[in-house]
Amino acid sequence: MKFSKDRILTTHVGSLARPAKLRDLLLAGSRGEAVDQTLLTQEIETAVNDTVKMQVECGVDIVNDGEMSKTAYTFYVLRALGGLELAKSGAGAGAESIDNKLFPDYAEMQARGGRGLGQVLDFPTCTGPVSYQNLKPLQEDLARLKAAATAAGAMDVFVPTASPGVLVRFVRNAYYKTEDDYLEALGNAMQVEYEAIHKAGFVLQLDCPDLGSSRNNIYKDLTEAEFLKIAHRHVEVLNHATRNIPGDAMRLHLCWGNYEGPHTHDIELAKIAPVAFASRAQAISFEGANPRHEHEWEDFLDMKIPDDRIMIPGVLDSTTNFVEHPKLVAQRILNWANVVGRDRVIAGADCGFATFAARPATVAPSVVWAKFRSMAEGAAIASKRLWA
Repeated sequence: MKFSKDRILTTHVGSLARPAKLRDLLLAGSRGEAVDQTLLTQEIETAVNDTVKMQVECGVDIVNDGEMSKTAYTFYVLRALGGLELAKSGAGAGAESIDNKLFPDYAEMQARGGRGLGQVLDFPTCTGPVSYQNLKPLQEDLARLKAAATAAGAMDVFVPTASPGVLVRFVRNAYYKTEDDYLEALGNAMQVEYEAIHKAGFVLQLDCPDLGSSRNNIYKDLTEAEFLKIAHRHVEVLNHATRNIPGDAMRLHLCWGNYEGPHTHDIELAKIAPVAFASRAQAISFEGANPRHEHEWEDFLDMKIPDDRIMIPGVLDSTTNFVEHPKLVAQRILNWANVVGRDRVIAGADCGFATFAARPATVAPSVVWAKFRSMAEGAAIASKRLWA
């Protein structure tokens, strides 16, 4: 990854809103409907060019393609992995979350608003041996992104990719005898994708929401110690899958579920951070702006953080249409700079702004761009104070 010794850099987590026409084509394809592939390719290319250009214009230093070709940050693996197929509509891999169980009226509100994931997308299911069989879609994504980033003059580029652990969460296992066998098979298969992204010259972002959000759904009945043991195992498999990639070419993203909800039983960042630090990825991206987790920088004041690690706290909430004031962004950056030093902080967002290509969008696209501009302004304010 590229670094700056004289200012705070900015980035985000990955997904951005797909244009309506592209979104409709992606959703139709996910349902198995016939789609004009030439038209789809044209729409993806236009969307990638536009979104990369807008990121740069809004002051984002480390950009990506907005995941324009993907229906979701996990489900896209259907195009690449053998051994997977779509489940029946509405059939999902996840268990009921603690939030839905403790706050049933909140769950009813989500259902009435069409926010349930199973209401929008079909879930993949593993029905046979997992292997990486189709590299072409990824290669096309990387070529489009490289061209768009060059044209826009982007400083650096990252590519998000699903971790084995998050695939266990979203791709139901109906083949392997144990979850651990399934996890290892996913790691061995996804290694192909990880290395292809690295060889293309991009920063590899490993999406690992399982390290946080899975505590509240599929592992909610376990003790905290039991969950942490599983989380460590997820990272162990991830490390094996990325063993041929330098740590400074990777960053890891963790979160507690990209949704506006109670989050009263989220595992604390300080408890899951040692698991993330055990990964080979040099930089750690995490939620640092939403009302449930913004305070957690204080928990790290007395914690030993590996000297080579870089923190990418979210300074923008990805679930609200409030545009954070630049001074608030600067305060959030300064809090983490006080923890790890100015050279080890990159400003980011809590999570993706369009995790699933589905209606309705949580944050309006125009608001996202305004948030990015505010992040750039806040980073400039923080930089002035830090390098005064």
